[in-house]
Amino acid sequence: MPDLADTYQAHFARRWGQLRQPHVRALAWLLDAPGLLDAADPHWQGKVAAPTIITPALCDWLARLDADPAALDAALGAKLYTRLGLYAEKLMAFYYQQHGQLVAHGLQVRASRNDTVGEFDFLLDAGPDGVEHIELATKFYLLEGDAATRFDTFVGPNLADSLGAKMRKIVGKQLALGVHPAAQALLPRPVLRAHALVKGWLFYPAGSGAAMDGIAPLHCRGFWCALAEVGSLTADHWVVLPRLQWLAPYRGESVGQAMSREALQAALGRAFETGNAPVLVAAVRECDGVLLETARGFVVPDDWRVRAAQRQAALA
Repeated sequence: MPDLADTYQAHFARRWGQLRQPHVRALAWLLDAPGLLDAADPHWQGKVAAPTIITPALCDWLARLDADPAALDAALGAKLYTRLGLYAEKLMAFYYQQHGQLVAHGLQVRASRNDTVGEFDFLLDAGPDGVEHIELATKFYLLEGDAATRFDTFVGPNLADSLGAKMRKIVGKQLALGVHPAAQALLPRPVLRAHALVKGWLFYPAGSGAAMDGIAPLHCRGFWCALAEVGSLTADHWVVLPRLQWLAPYRGESVGQAMSREALQAALGRAFETGNAPVLVAAVRECDGVLLETARGFVVPDDWRVRAAQRQAALA
């Protein structure tokens, strides 16, 4: 695992360590975290959104929201979110609405009653002449193999997706929705520009690996290892991250929640007896009575490498 001083977790603790509310911390991560993709790389043809500029006013707004999160809680509602992407969309919709940018969220486009063409994640005010279309993606990919040679070598934990496939869909289809005749008939103003806002974490074997062209150099990153390798991890204390806590670095109020490496390995071994879904875990340290994440990674079943390689071979 990398040195703490070099991690995004350390950056987040310095800038947002005062935030306590989980939803506010997740929103701060969505706004502040570097995108997965390098917006300046010509591969993306100018379709990747530039990073949010973190201003003192934005920091103050998040601090006030953390002190009184009632408006955010009301916007999220009482629904128990099971899809991380939907949760992230709701958080960003709240931000855009609170800052006077939101024109529409989740606007469906239908060519006919039974023919859905697509959906705009966000339409933002771009002035009197039009709107900006934003497609939001929050993704978590593991590098299959020892080196990043193409975007498809970054695969989802369950092997059902890849970074390459996701971006082909976003750039080739979703960002073109604004030019569809059915969309143009529905839009309040023309789409002047369309961008992908791609946030997430990339995970490398043993935490090492250089980013390839097109990937943001300072992207959020972690490690992955097989269950049999957990005993060689260097950190002493660990927690399992529930899905809705995958965005921002973990902060836990109960020090007693932390597990030793041995306890983590045993717990995951039991979990893998009934399922083969990789599990996201965080290394934590105690600070002033709370647990703070210092690193994170996916622990995968011992046969995951073989299954991932087989899938890559099938797609090649």
